Parts: sequence; C-alpha cells; structure tokens
Amino acid sequence: MLLLGWLAYTAMTNPAGFRPSLPTQEAMQRRDDAQPAQPTADPETQQEMPEGQTELTGPLIAEAVARQPISIQALRQREYPGSDLQGVSTLAPGRNYSRQVVSYQSDGLTIYGLLTIPTGEPPEGGWPAIVFNHGYIPPAEYRTTERYARYQDAFAEAGFVTLKSDYRGHGNSQGAAGGGYTDPGYTVDVLNAAASLRRDERVNGARMGLWGHSMGGQLSLRAMLVDRELRAASLWAGVVADYAVLQTEWNSPGRRQLDDLNRQYLRQLSPNAYLDELNGRPLQLHHGTADEDVPYSFQVYLAEDLRAAGQAVEAYKYEGDDHNLSQNLELALRRSVEFFQQNL
Repeated sequence: MLLLGWLAYTAMTNPAGFRPSLPTQEAMQRRDDAQPAQPTADPETQQEMPEGQTELTGPLIAEAVARQPISIQALRQREYPGSDLQGVSTLAPGRNYSRQVVSYQSDGLTIYGLLTIPTGEPPEGGWPAIVFNHGYIPPAEYRTTERYARYQDAFAEAGFVTLKSDYRGHGNSQGAAGGGYTDPGYTVDVLNAAASLRRDERVNGARMGLWGHSMGGQLSLRAMLVDRELRAASLWAGVVADYAVLQTEWNSPGRRQLDDLNRQYLRQLSPNAYLDELNGRPLQLHHGTADEDVPYSFQVYLAEDLRAAGQAVEAYKYEGDDHNLSQNLELALRRSVEFFQQNL
C-alpha cells in the first residue's frame, strides 16, 4: 500500500523525475554485449498478483504510464504535421529511381533523410511509400548515404517511394540523440517523416507502411500504434519484446528480478501491451537464430503477443543467420517486397 501510494504521488507531483526501471541508454545500446535469452521466462519473474491487488494497482499504473513521454498514450496526444520535403542534394540515380538527400521538420528541428522516388509517371493516386527506419548506429558515426543501401534499394527498385530518416542527432540532423527506447524523440521523427511523405503529391498517403531493423523495429512498432493510417510493417531483427523482457533478458550478465508492480508497469509502458489496437494491420517479422545483438527470442515473444491479441503476423526464422540476415538477404528482401506489394 505504501509503495503504491508513493508511485501515484510521484507520478502526479513530479512526472519529470519519475522514470521507469529500465536499463540506461548506454546499456540498451550496447548491442555487442547482448546475451541470447531463453525462449521461456524465468518462473521467478512470473509471479501472480496477490488476490485483490489488481484492482488497486491497475489504475495507478495506467496513470503513471500515461505520464511518460515515451508511452503510447502520451505519443497519441501529440501532433505530427511534418513539412514539405526540401531537396538538399541530388545523388546518382538507381536503376529505375532517383535518390536525393532531403530535409523535413520535426519538433522544430531540421531532420535530414534519404529519399528515393521511382522514375516515370506515378500511378493514379501516387506511389506507395515506405518509411525506412534504421537500427542503432553510434550517432557520431552515422552518415546519410552509408549502410542500408542494399535494403533501401530493393524497395525503391520495386516501385516504392522510400524515406530513411536521419533521426535527431544523427548526421546533420539537429537536436540531441536521446536513444530509441526511453526517449520519444526518434519516434516523433519517424511519425513526422510519415506526415511529410503524405504531403508529397507523388505519394499515395493511403498506401504507406514501415520497414524497421533492430532499434528501428521498436520505432516502427510504436509508430504503427500511434498513426493508425500506416497500413503494414516489416520488422527485421527487431528489439520488439516488451520492456519487462528488455529489462530482464537483454544486455544483462544474469537475470534481473522484477517485482510484480514493476513488471506490470514496464509491460504497459511498452507497445506490446496495445497490439489489439493494430486492428488487423499486418506485421511481418524476420530474425536469425544466431543473432548476437538482439536475441531471436524477442521475435518469438512478439509473435506470441500478436497472436494472443488476434492480430495478423508472418514470422520468418533464419537458422544460423546473423543480425543483418546476411546469409539470407535476398530471400528476406524478396519476402518483404512481396509483403508490401500485397498490403499497401
């Protein structure tokens, strides 16, 4: 009772100082130290709530969660107007598409990105489009035109507009790089990237989806739940287990223990608690079993959560493959392209 009273008091009187019991940003970005998790959770972390306590804690936890800027509830209270895409420089074209560095506005910041546009006359209503969300790269090392080129090219060659955002603090984008898990900034940049694409007359705003790798998988999942007009997402090696799992099974030399209150709180803070609100919009998952950065079990957990919520999911398992699916790259790209052709 005293703990619950403190939780409610802190959330209501000092929300800026109230923080979830999550790993530090540095720990969550230290992917090379990630240890593969077991596919089933430790029974000691899965204790039942004492009888009669759920009614007491539920509303308090929900209120505390809603006050966190990273929560789905808080993100839905914001507006994402985006802006007209501004050309910065033109790059060498691809086989059947143009490439351009562009900028757009997000939270008053100028964010840069790599835009591809199919050549030729757009179809009636405009081209379908994919918001392309890259994984964690040390912000000081990030470059707009480096890495992910083959991935983005595959969708561009298939006739999709793509926009890969340089999240705030990356490359020449303004703002501070706050991380993708405990700070809302990158998600806001993704949602404003989607809004900016919709403003482009060459794009069909009703035929838009997301592709996300690693950290970009978490951003894509969260964006799908905030922007209900995004129709589908393909997630590769995504950090997509719920926050209680991230706390106990990722970048940890041993199993951390969570009491029931923290487990419920972290679960509700994560996108995974709201999967029923996808309302049938499909997700496609890809993950290698030898991924040393993000455990394959994270895909298993998300697929189980999606099925439990009655949502559509395709989950592909690549035996012995790594974080970038380098052994099955062409197969995974073909499956993703076909998925978007069917769902956008």
